[in-house]
Amino acid sequence: MKEKINIGIIFGGKSTEHEISVRSARSIISSINTNKYKINLIGIDKTGRWYLNNLTQFLSARNLLQATPYESITEEIIITKKDDFTGAISMDSHQYIQSLDVVFPILHGSFGEDGTIQGVLKALDLPFVGVDLLASAVGMDKDFTKRLLRDAQIPIARYHCLYKHNPHRFNYQQLIDELGSPIFIKPANAGSSVGVHKVSNESEYHVAIQDAFQYDIKLLIEEAIIGREVECAILGNEFPKASVLGEIIPKTNFYSYESKYLNSNDAQLNIPANVDDAVADEIRNTALKAFQCIGAEGLSRVDFFLRNDNSYVLNEINTMPGFTNISMYPKLWEASGISYTELIDQLIQLAFDRHSRNKNIVTSI
Repeated sequence: MKEKINIGIIFGGKSTEHEISVRSARSIISSINTNKYKINLIGIDKTGRWYLNNLTQFLSARNLLQATPYESITEEIIITKKDDFTGAISMDSHQYIQSLDVVFPILHGSFGEDGTIQGVLKALDLPFVGVDLLASAVGMDKDFTKRLLRDAQIPIARYHCLYKHNPHRFNYQQLIDELGSPIFIKPANAGSSVGVHKVSNESEYHVAIQDAFQYDIKLLIEEAIIGREVECAILGNEFPKASVLGEIIPKTNFYSYESKYLNSNDAQLNIPANVDDAVADEIRNTALKAFQCIGAEGLSRVDFFLRNDNSYVLNEINTMPGFTNISMYPKLWEASGISYTELIDQLIQLAFDRHSRNKNIVTSI
């Protein structure tokens, strides 16, 4: 009988999106092929400590937002590589307790989607699902992403950067004269709409900046694009493919953190999106171009605004999109003919393929 593949599902983390990661992990665990994979659930708490979780107790937790009482049901670990062993070592006993073959770091936001965890896993020579180190770091920073997209002649919204050490660089009137009103304030390195504000007057502007600077030292001040919110999922390494398009129709001011994760009734998801075929193909091709522009492999979700005249701008690239039961990325692939379970399997295989390919690169002479 063939042995199961030891997969480490890493969730949680030092991020404002910690709770979303918990939800994503639970969804993956409920759908992964357990005949093929042995699940090793690795939780990172909000202080950055790593724990090997009790899978049964994690799944039976009633409150998902508190589904990680780490110290009470888990063992603190480090992940290390020594000789032929790569995996978890107990911090208490210093014993090797679990080897790992591949990792699915379902971590969103800072320390998980910004190249940090990717660098750790590369140093350990572990195959891992998702975008590699450089593309993760670039994709996390909305400013750097926009610069690359602009160089590739991919349409983006007009914007300025504002740094915490120089918060008065722009005055409100100067900004709306150039960008129009309303404007959006966004942390450059955050996701799930955390710290994002739609601003229509000067008092709102100052409140928004003060709040957004809690989450990053660099903000984007961006023009508001009037249009439909259309998204495309990308899957693959050297030869990626694009899903059908999906459309988000917010019922609130904009598609906020609460709408995405806490109240699914705040938005309607239309899959496939009602978009002209030629326009849809152009957007899908642009999504693929953007994915490769930042050097991404594995997966990403590319978000657009589609105007009434069928022109569009690329809003952002999400290099580790949500995997909750209401998340757009798996829903787009389900509509494109790939089930949730098959999608997880393909992502893991892409991780092995990339790792095997990169093994042939000469790194020392």
